[in-house]
Amino acid sequence: MDTLVTCCFTGHRPSKLPWGYREEDLRCLDLKMDIVQALVKLYERGYRHFLCGMAEGCDLYFAESVLMLREVHADVSLEAAVPFRGQAEHWGAEQRQRYRWLLDRCDSVTVLQEKYNPGCMMARNRYMVNRSSLLLACYNGEAGGTRSTILYARQQGLEILTIPIE
Repeated sequence: MDTLVTCCFTGHRPSKLPWGYREEDLRCLDLKMDIVQALVKLYERGYRHFLCGMAEGCDLYFAESVLMLREVHADVSLEAAVPFRGQAEHWGAEQRQRYRWLLDRCDSVTVLQEKYNPGCMMARNRYMVNRSSLLLACYNGEAGGTRSTILYARQQGLEILTIPIE
């Protein structure tokens, strides 16, 4: 896929979101709407391929939003960048079902490693950044994987768009 039309995503897991898993919270609903609006603007700029790391929280919001965009624009594609096989096996039943449902609807699924190791999440993030020209980030300013991905994307010269989480 052409990196010039590829956007990857990074964002926080529920533990760093003020609403946790309560997605009916108005702040979460607002964030989901912000993601949809950002994707529409990116589509208008020519972005067609979207890479998602499929973690709980913001990654799943992003994947769902890309699938909504694809319903309107058939030329949109979603690639799941799975850091290791069995990524969701320790999640709750509802989240595992959501994850499988999303994976089944992705245009492609790239599994980067067979088994978990401490560096596999960052390897997944680098895989996505290295295949993109733009990073969309849902970020609250805290240290962690989202910040590390933003810093790596900056080093690689990607454009970075941030949707703040408050």
